[in-house]
Amino acid sequence: MAILEAVSRGKAGPSEHGVLKRTAIDKRPVDGPARIERLGVAGDEIADLAHHGGIDQAVYAFAREDYAHWEDELGRPLPAGAFGENLTTVGLDVQGARIGERWQVGGCLLEVTDVRIPCAVFAGFVDEPRWVRRFTEHGVPGAYLRVIEAGEVRAGDQITIADSRPHDLTVGYAFRAATTEPELLPTLASEERLGRVLRSRVEKYLSHHPDLSESPAPRAE
Repeated sequence: MAILEAVSRGKAGPSEHGVLKRTAIDKRPVDGPARIERLGVAGDEIADLAHHGGIDQAVYAFAREDYAHWEDELGRPLPAGAFGENLTTVGLDVQGARIGERWQVGGCLLEVTDVRIPCAVFAGFVDEPRWVRRFTEHGVPGAYLRVIEAGEVRAGDQITIADSRPHDLTVGYAFRAATTEPELLPTLASEERLGRVLRSRVEKYLSHHPDLSESPAPRAE
């Protein structure tokens, strides 16, 4: 059974990294219930609204199981929220989640829309050398979620797949398309629930490759 280990939020504060020199990446678990609204967890701030947040990136989820690799490599424990995620999951295959699938989490219905692309602020927060490259090469980014139905969540809530999709455009596949294997981008175009950031990457790629068109998405087994 998949459950929510923690729901986390944070306040914006000064940062030595990034253009704005402000960030709200430092998320801490909420003690008790938290409301998730259309634009994210109530009380959670986003410093760089031009590049983060919005309807299609309202909530960020990362799996406890996917922290295991980094805990081994970094030699230290990573608490819930350590990568700036709002939802830390247990028993849920976030990497294998399909773009467009929907999760019932407590009183919320959430939809997988996009993937996390590492940036300088993330690298500065983690404070590890070559972090952007290492995170990208590992290829396990976590998922951004759209809020379909607002509601209340808390640690321990069950997570269920309320609506799957008939393709294999997984979070891991979409991350490869957005980073190391852009030739995969056209296959994402057919997913109508694709987030705007990924959609813009697809459209930009196709505009530079006019000889290509939307490619069939890999089908689910």
